[in-house]
Amino acid sequence: MNENKEFKPFVPADKTMPEFTVTSIVLGILLAVIFGGANAYLGLRVGMTVSASIPAAVISMGIIRMILKKESILENNMVQTIGSAGESVAAGAIFTLPALFLWAKEWGTAAPSLVEIAIIAFIGGALGILFMVPLRKALIVQEHGTLPYPEGKACAEVLVAGEEGGAKASTVFAGLGIAAVYKFIADGLKAFPSEVHYEIPAYKGSGIGMDVLPALLGVGYICGPKISSYLFSGGILGWFVLMPLIVLFGANITLFPADVSVAKLYATGGSFAIWSNYIKYIGAGAVACGGVISLIKSLPLIITTFRDALKGFGKGTATNERTNQDLDIKVIIGGIVLLALAIWLVPVIPINLFGAFLVVVFGFFFATVSSRMVGLVGSSNNPVSGMTIATLLVASLALKATGMVGQAGMTAAIAIGGVICIVAAIAGDTSQDLKTGYILGATPKKQQIGEIIGVFASSIAIGGVLYLLDMAWGYGSAELPAPQATLMKMIVEGVMGGNLPWTLVGIGAFIAIIVEVLGIPVLPFAIGLYLPVHLSTPMMVGGIVKWAIDKKKNMDEKRKKDVTENGILYSSGLIAGEGLVGILLAILAIIPTGSGSSVGDIVGNFLPEALPILTDANVGNIVGLVAFALLTVSLWKFCFRKSKKV
Repeated sequence: MNENKEFKPFVPADKTMPEFTVTSIVLGILLAVIFGGANAYLGLRVGMTVSASIPAAVISMGIIRMILKKESILENNMVQTIGSAGESVAAGAIFTLPALFLWAKEWGTAAPSLVEIAIIAFIGGALGILFMVPLRKALIVQEHGTLPYPEGKACAEVLVAGEEGGAKASTVFAGLGIAAVYKFIADGLKAFPSEVHYEIPAYKGSGIGMDVLPALLGVGYICGPKISSYLFSGGILGWFVLMPLIVLFGANITLFPADVSVAKLYATGGSFAIWSNYIKYIGAGAVACGGVISLIKSLPLIITTFRDALKGFGKGTATNERTNQDLDIKVIIGGIVLLALAIWLVPVIPINLFGAFLVVVFGFFFATVSSRMVGLVGSSNNPVSGMTIATLLVASLALKATGMVGQAGMTAAIAIGGVICIVAAIAGDTSQDLKTGYILGATPKKQQIGEIIGVFASSIAIGGVLYLLDMAWGYGSAELPAPQATLMKMIVEGVMGGNLPWTLVGIGAFIAIIVEVLGIPVLPFAIGLYLPVHLSTPMMVGGIVKWAIDKKKNMDEKRKKDVTENGILYSSGLIAGEGLVGILLAILAIIPTGSGSSVGDIVGNFLPEALPILTDANVGNIVGLVAFALLTVSLWKFCFRKSKKV
């Protein structure tokens, strides 16, 4: 392409700058672990994760430029390359592996060990990187003018702005600090409930409320008004249409999976009881169908991607200049073979050699799809869930056909799904990072090694995070509903044992089809239906803030871009701050004291015992809403904050 021949990176190919340094590696690993843990907590609460590339980049600029007094845009890029790997490993792991913890409790068996989790995570992450490397020239270089890679381009723009004196790391740190204090006051000191809820007696079956938490506000702003409204619309359908209908028509009927009448269920458990027994299955059907629809719609793109990728697979370049250096193809093929053997030999993935071969084939297939998809629509719209659902369906059917059923078959299916999910997530992240590097003039080979380092560090850490959160609250609880993993567990159980309420699942599937026919993006709508409305309501507030900024008419394009970027950086800080304190509270919740309670219990009882009025539900709800309103005002204020040059 002529455009590619004319393209000049920010750092010329003949210029050498500090890039793969001790500072960038250590700082990158630290951010990979931090953002991996924070995103794991966020994803287990709301079923979504957010990109860590931009916040990692601005934090890197803040530390390297302001504290260490060094200047190297390629060093900052290496930090975000390594750091963003943690978010992708977390996303792939939390969508699947908590199902193994849930089964361990049901079966009375041991949960997967830290080593087993690390092995699954590293195999998936390393495969995702190795699959992406030969695709770089086809997807990143040859199609530079065709595939925008929005997050990769945005991250490059932030790094260039920082190099030119516009570093905004203080905005991220401000969001992180405010969210950390807010989260500790709400869930640590229990000054007010983090979830506000109101039943609506005049409209039986319905209820409304919101989790008044920083991360949800930040997610809503980053997703924007459209995605937030789709999520909120799904919640409205569930809580204000389907649930009242169930109570109205089924009052004296006992509907599976509940074992009491709908009227008794509602009388004893309120709207939440109706949601947990019926709506989550309808939502599961909608999410599963939405994932399959997304995959089917992507088939033309998948075919095109494979055709183009295979044409450019392993092709060398006429020049050996720094910006065209990739990992050697022999290293890539050898690494893939070794990882395939590991899949076969590792006991936690109980499949034969042919099964390991299928995992590699599926992995390359979905890595290619993921890399191309994020190039077109961005990482936030990458249908990783749909790919994982498709993998689980095929894997479960294949395992069942070969006689591997029961605990062994279900564990194997989730392990396979976990590997593929991480492959797809990491491949998408790697392609975004390589796009950033291509624009900046980074050395691809060094970035690819950095990705592997980030995956290795994150794989070791993610097992500890999963165990910590499970010990503190338990998966499937109100604090950690683990919606994606619960859905994957239900799918595998449904295929293996046929114990799903298929009528409810079918209703959800047909709702998804209707939504698709209407031209509405089905996955965010379906996720909104699957999750409690209390999670989509605060996201909608964040989306409204973004909508109000977009509608302001007294700003030029440059100012509006700066305001939007400030909001993204501050929101990223809100997400990271809440996630980090969430992990801190999990640690406090499992530290015992001599009195038999945990440190977390003592901290959490301090304010309610000193001020009993805080335990009053009405007072708590009011305080929570006021606190969330102030948090929303802070988001608005930081959007319009003018950053100081450094």
